[in-house]
Amino acid sequence: MIQGSFGSNGQLFFEIDLITSNRLNLPVDAMLDTGFTGFLAINKQDLDGLDWQFIRGQELRTAQGKNF
Repeated sequence: MIQGSFGSNGQLFFEIDLITSNRLNLPVDAMLDTGFTGFLAINKQDLDGLDWQFIRGQELRTAQGKNF
């Protein structure tokens, strides 16, 4: 069972492990997104830090209306 916690605005957070290219597990807090589209949004510096390969980008808009 996954355990989580609520943020100050009612968001649901839970811990997941990101796995680097050399198999190091890095636990991070993730926010549950009920509108999940199959994409993982991640900052470039985190992508580089995990040594993951960039495949392609797509411009997206956050719930606050910010385009990325």
